[in-house]
Amino acid sequence: MKKKIIIANWKMNPLDIDAATELFKKIKNNAPKFSNVKTIICPPFVYLGELSLMYSGSKISLGAQDSFWENNGSFTGEISPYQITDLGADYVILGHSDRRALGETNEIVNKKIKTAISAGLNVILCIGESERDDDGEYLRFIEEEIKESLKGISKNNLSKIIIAYEPIWAIGKSKNKAMKPANVYEMKLFILKVLKNIYDASVMETKILYGGSSGPENTESLIKEGEVDGLLVGHESLIASHFLEIIKIADGIK
Repeated sequence: MKKKIIIANWKMNPLDIDAATELFKKIKNNAPKFSNVKTIICPPFVYLGELSLMYSGSKISLGAQDSFWENNGSFTGEISPYQITDLGADYVILGHSDRRALGETNEIVNKKIKTAISAGLNVILCIGESERDDDGEYLRFIEEEIKESLKGISKNNLSKIIIAYEPIWAIGKSKNKAMKPANVYEMKLFILKVLKNIYDASVMETKILYGGSSGPENTESLIKEGEVDGLLVGHESLIASHFLEIIKIADGIK
């Protein structure tokens, strides 16, 4: 049975280290009970050092929320992927809609992916349309995002990339008004089709996650009916009991 992947994206939360360590401790102490789930926690960078000290020997993984496309140099405010790996993190989120909203382009994401992989990080690549239309333009948008973000990435390195589909228009909506599982499944198939056209049929094993609004209420339907490999969770990952319930539900899906 393939493990489900549940990722916590804490974004710019919580506001102090005590709250961050308390939240991390609750997840670290309970998530490993669910052996059919790979749990990845992506806190703000300022907390990575402290949490990595608690992380030693844990069965969960740590990730960062972004990294720069250069290894080092005069880039004020940026974070090198090598600094991230030095803190013990194994993953990095790249191309998140929050970053793209600030002007991050597919070309920038592509450069970041290449540098992150060279530093030994696994990449969580976020893609997603801002709105839906009736003529299928959003599909062309997604295809372009995938092709440009993965330009020059070898098939071998694609195995180090998890793709998180986050329909921006669905983020923040109530769970029952968010994207329907059947539509999630259609998008998974479309993403895999684009990957197959770029590479070959062997890429059909690429992990695809859903990154829209998700919580305990729709975890089962999204994973089971949407047939995704897991979830990239935002707000609900900041409430330990909710996030652990998501993990528990995912663990029980065969």
